[in-house]
Amino acid sequence: MTQHHAHGTRLDTSRTIRAPHGTTLRAKSWLTEAPLRMLMNNLDPDVAEHPHSLVVYGGIGRAARNWECYDKIVEVLERLEDDQTLVVQSGKPVGVFPTHKNAPRVLIANSNLVPHWANWEHFNELDKQGLMMYGQMTAGSWIYIGSQGIVQGTYETFVAVAKKHFDGNAKGRWVLTGGLGGMGGAQPLAATMAGFSMIAVECDESRIDYRLRTGYVDKKATSLDEALAIIYESDEPVSVGLLGNAADIFPQLIERNIIPDVVTDQTSAHDPLNGYLPLGWSMEHAAEMRKVDEAKVVKAAKASMAIQVRAMLELQDRGAATLDYGNNIRQMALEEGVENAFDFPGFVPAYIRPLFCEGIGPFRWAALSGDPEDIYKTDQKVKELIPDNPHLHNWLDMARERIHFQGLPARICWVGLKDRERLGQAFNEMVKNGELKAPIVIGRDHLDSGSVASPNRETEGMMDGSDAVSDWPLLNALLNTAGGATWVSLHHGGGVGMGFSQHSGMVICCDGSDDASQRIARVLHNDPATGVMRHADAGYDIAKRCAKEQKLDLPMLNDELAQLK
Repeated sequence: MTQHHAHGTRLDTSRTIRAPHGTTLRAKSWLTEAPLRMLMNNLDPDVAEHPHSLVVYGGIGRAARNWECYDKIVEVLERLEDDQTLVVQSGKPVGVFPTHKNAPRVLIANSNLVPHWANWEHFNELDKQGLMMYGQMTAGSWIYIGSQGIVQGTYETFVAVAKKHFDGNAKGRWVLTGGLGGMGGAQPLAATMAGFSMIAVECDESRIDYRLRTGYVDKKATSLDEALAIIYESDEPVSVGLLGNAADIFPQLIERNIIPDVVTDQTSAHDPLNGYLPLGWSMEHAAEMRKVDEAKVVKAAKASMAIQVRAMLELQDRGAATLDYGNNIRQMALEEGVENAFDFPGFVPAYIRPLFCEGIGPFRWAALSGDPEDIYKTDQKVKELIPDNPHLHNWLDMARERIHFQGLPARICWVGLKDRERLGQAFNEMVKNGELKAPIVIGRDHLDSGSVASPNRETEGMMDGSDAVSDWPLLNALLNTAGGATWVSLHHGGGVGMGFSQHSGMVICCDGSDDASQRIARVLHNDPATGVMRHADAGYDIAKRCAKEQKLDLPMLNDELAQLK
């Protein structure tokens, strides 16, 4: 089935895209083969949520604007020289320009709108006319690696929750959440890895089945009684995908006075039109209504979100550790009249910010060879280079044992300023000396310490009140371009939706060359260093100490840093 319209083909069910494996190049060098393979990998049916529609994850987060644009991007990457740069505007390849070998091969800007017009209504109009696409964070920047991409961040958060609320022991405790999409699908596996059981409410049965198939959720239930029985009867941490609507299930627990230990949510509430099923509606009814009355869908979805958030607030009052997991559901509820929606914290200020202060965030890499052994060898190298971090070693061991690779084999682990460049250089050396079968690409989520401004998520409650200042991600993108990342992206609206975030990404190819080594030295130092700079500038002592240890040159802080003991 193919849906054509004047603004390009958005749906083509005849397509199955998979990244090439091995060492035979379709492009002219590994520097252009790398973005080609990672674009294709984003659309692999084992990776993407809805590959026939070019949707990778996160509601409508796309890899390319339409199939014509996708084909043209592939065609250009196959002919691009190592002194040229492809420019991509919201998923459309708009220009090829002469640059130089140490410049990025691709520069990407997705979903960016002038602030006054930065809302879903204006975006949806442009989207319908074929003038834009939603890039989410790693969908339109070609470095999504499936649910593993968020598993460790979620694992880190749940471990921090256990430390803060339960003396580090999650045994016998359980988490209630909603949403098993591309991001939310990581929650059940991360929870059980951290020692919690979990009930994850999901209204789309195919998503529960997909998470069962890929090992991210243990069991499926069709009623709350069945789900509760599974977790109460299990001696080990167990996760359950419960078919239902979160706006229905969360209040039911209050009625029964059953209080989970932890409550959160990862439905696609950031996008009320496409990402949240209104209470009492079937999936089919919602799909029909989206075609005929978008405003009615949005209104009904936000009213349902308000019900869910009220339930989350009540569960918090009754003793549950309740946190917002960055999908903007509190904002949606606030707009629906839930005045105390922000009474439960976001996960970043509550649990993740101390890591950000040291530039620690979701560092990730993928093996362009397609061979899992390349990843296992890099896992071992990480352990060698960071020998004194049992938490990290535990993650790498559990990841190998419990995480199925989706598409090209890849790994994520949270490391910071002091380690990223060392790891990149080691991987590049492994490519150079033939230990790895082909080059590695290193990237990260846009959720990182220096690359995002998002006042309801990553920069919520900044110490100096600079939550909404978005100069930082712009500077991060510019600096990564200057440093020679292989591709650089600058997006708007990821995670929390239009008008609420700006963020940047970078990917660098380790092809074993001396040039790559020099680029790695710049990019994998500067990129996390911008995060340390941003947090030191906001007044965080951990960041200031890190800046001093790593000898950062921060002109307005250098005198103060010199005084630090």
